Amino acid sequence: MADQPLPNPDGAAPQGANATTEAAGQGGSGGLPQFDPTWWPGQIVWLLIIFAVLYAVLWKVLLPKVGGAIDAREGRISGDIADARRLKQEAESQAATAAAEMAGARAKAQKLGSDAKAKSAAQAAERQKVEEAKLNERLALAEADIRAARDQAMTNVRGIAVETAKAIVEKLTGTAASSVDLEAAMSARGA
Repeated sequence: MADQPLPNPDGAAPQGANATTEAAGQGGSGGLPQFDPTWWPGQIVWLLIIFAVLYAVLWKVLLPKVGGAIDAREGRISGDIADARRLKQEAESQAATAAAEMAGARAKAQKLGSDAKAKSAAQAAERQKVEEAKLNERLALAEADIRAARDQAMTNVRGIAVETAKAIVEKLTGTAASSVDLEAAMSARGA
């Protein structure tokens, strides 16, 4: 029952699948009106009007805003690049100044080090001279003491030698020798 066409109350052609066929038979294209060549001149006119309006809106409103944004961005970028170059030059000049200060400080430190080394060497040499003088003085005193002790020992040795010779002569000869004779004999021998 759903497949049968419904009757039309005013006696016109039935509606449904047969209605499309009948409309096509009456001279209609049966497709979209955009593809019907009879409508093309009106469509072309409306296309040109809409295109002109869109072109005018883009040209007068949107493109200046986009162009302004691009120009502003380009200006900001070129300003940032100029700032970066300026900062780089400042950094390089500060680095050069710091390098010069470091070189000056290094030279000053080396000079101070060499001056301190020379001063300490001079002080050490002065102390060494003082100590050598003290040692030479002690050495001279020690040598004088040794000479005095040797001289005293030699005088004692001579006395001991005289006493020993006296005892030997007395033992051998049985008579005591005089001290004067023994002194003369010792002097003759160089003792």
